[in-house]
Amino acid sequence: NWTAHLHRLQDSAASIHIPFPVSSDELTRLVLETTRAGGHRDCLVRVFLSRGPGGFSVRPSECPTPHLYIIASCLGRPFMETHPEGARIRSSSIPLKSPFFARIKSCNYIPNVLMAWEAEQWGVDFTVSFDERNCLGEGATESAGLVMSDGRLLFPSLERVLPGTTMLRLVELVRENSDRTGLREAAFEDIPRARIAEAAEFILVGTTIDVASVVEFDGQPVGNGKPGPVAARLNQLLQEDIRTN
Repeated sequence: NWTAHLHRLQDSAASIHIPFPVSSDELTRLVLETTRAGGHRDCLVRVFLSRGPGGFSVRPSECPTPHLYIIASCLGRPFMETHPEGARIRSSSIPLKSPFFARIKSCNYIPNVLMAWEAEQWGVDFTVSFDERNCLGEGATESAGLVMSDGRLLFPSLERVLPGTTMLRLVELVRENSDRTGLREAAFEDIPRARIAEAAEFILVGTTIDVASVVEFDGQPVGNGKPGPVAARLNQLLQEDIRTN
């Protein structure tokens, strides 16, 4: 939701010492004005905060005035609407970001771009990264999680991945709606690669894709090789929340 995105932006800016140029209320007003000006009910809003104009060195003191950019663009359809057969993914060769940078939402997207490039070159939908211990990380712009046969939904520990707002909201929804999802718990923990083979379902979660069901990982089927029922229930729950919360 908007508040979660706003707080993450403010926390990320503080981490890299960019002063926020407007209050939370003012930014909310500007985002609403920009959205209405676009004239479309369903759109994707991106808010960029920059150090602003200055010199070409690395010194922040050359950029005394931060700049804010708000962009509204067309929102595409969720992944499972355009790919009902599910997602095919592979392991990325791009190293996972260090903990400090992994938790900052920034435009330093070279690793993310390279992960998306790999997916295109390999003819799959997404790639996911692993850390030095071979534990699951994240996608280029997606959170990755496993549905275990014991009714647990697992996401990687938050020390090495971006705290995705959609992922965090989905965890809240699972904890509030166990009767609808069939899950008894949603948790964050280290996920060794071997646990993927034990999972009933593999999911990807993100602002633009909602919940995508992974049917193939590194050339091998996940579960029965078809989109999973838990992923479908999670996707429906998330979409209802987007429309009504």
